[in-house]
Amino acid sequence: MKHHSVQSPFVWVPDTQTNNIISMPSTTDMAGHLLSDKRLAVKDLFHISGLPTTAGNPDWAASHDIANETASAVSLLCHEGATLAGKTITDELAYSLNGQNIHYGTPINPVTPDRLPGGSSSGSATAVSAGLADIGLGTDTGGSIRVPASYNGLFGLRPTHGLVDADGLVALAPGFDTVGVLTRDLETLAVSMQCLLAGKSQVSFNAPKLCSLDNAIDRVEHRDQIKQWLSVSRIEQCSADETALESLSLSEAFRVLQGYEIWQQHGEWITQYSPVFASDIAERFNACAKITAQDVEDAKSVQQRVKEWAAHTMTADTIGVLPTTPGSAPLLSTPAAALGEYRKQLLNLTAIAGLAGLPQLHLPLFTLSGAPCGLSLIGPANSDLALIALAQTLLEK
Repeated sequence: MKHHSVQSPFVWVPDTQTNNIISMPSTTDMAGHLLSDKRLAVKDLFHISGLPTTAGNPDWAASHDIANETASAVSLLCHEGATLAGKTITDELAYSLNGQNIHYGTPINPVTPDRLPGGSSSGSATAVSAGLADIGLGTDTGGSIRVPASYNGLFGLRPTHGLVDADGLVALAPGFDTVGVLTRDLETLAVSMQCLLAGKSQVSFNAPKLCSLDNAIDRVEHRDQIKQWLSVSRIEQCSADETALESLSLSEAFRVLQGYEIWQQHGEWITQYSPVFASDIAERFNACAKITAQDVEDAKSVQQRVKEWAAHTMTADTIGVLPTTPGSAPLLSTPAAALGEYRKQLLNLTAIAGLAGLPQLHLPLFTLSGAPCGLSLIGPANSDLALIALAQTLLEK
């Protein structure tokens, strides 16, 4: 595996011996394929046959065999003509939203190099933002498509849970893991998702209203920009009733349910191999081991209430609008304790779609002091392509 400096988002790039590692259409057939002119950056959680999968941790790579299969999400995009640009850095086992990696380096945010790139799909996001790829394939469990999309000024879709096949990758918490895409433009996102969702059932919208989560909006740095954008959007609007959410600790419920699954997934390996993790990630894994059955039961009760609220709020007629992140990306110099508190604020936003299993699309509409941020649309289950089409309409207006 070829390693680059920390400036590079890639942990592996094809060379003349490996550029055909995935069978792709021949040059003469490219014209009929949807992604024939697109370069694909793949998060190093996805297996590609013949290559190691590091999952962001050398102890993981050393204790697991070279992949002998390719994840179907990678195959689907390559078989539509996308050219593999490389495998990209991920946070360790995808268990962070910062985009930092003590082993392989922290990819530089091309827009604001003094700020975090956002994880755990940081490598794929920065590759796309820097123009080194057109499509960033990543995963989103707690926000790892949406957050780096916000920090790097990209469009990013966390799909309906379970809709895009998640085979052939290192899982984090399967009950929340999704396979998502990052792009610089909506058209590329739309075509990429059409390839990944071929044959999958989708719902359409019928003259939907934008339903804003005003309490959530009021708490973020770019509240004024969101309100201004909504005020000039020529589409019917309403305000969501957030009463049911206000009494719930969304970030804590998500932390418990995700953490419980993570320990079921990786606890045995961690206990056996004692891998070296960054201190904040190690602390989170240690906390996972201590989650009790009562903790899980309490968190599932919260999740059920979120699902009921979401089913009532996000329908074919009403599409949720909320901030993706509390603002622009934190500075690289932000102290660890402050990042820990920020993570809770962040998860209170990202946990809504995560707990309810709904699709969420980030739109990179704003900047704060030159740093990107934006807002998200959340739709009902299986409205992924309709969300993108709605976004295209909104941005045209």
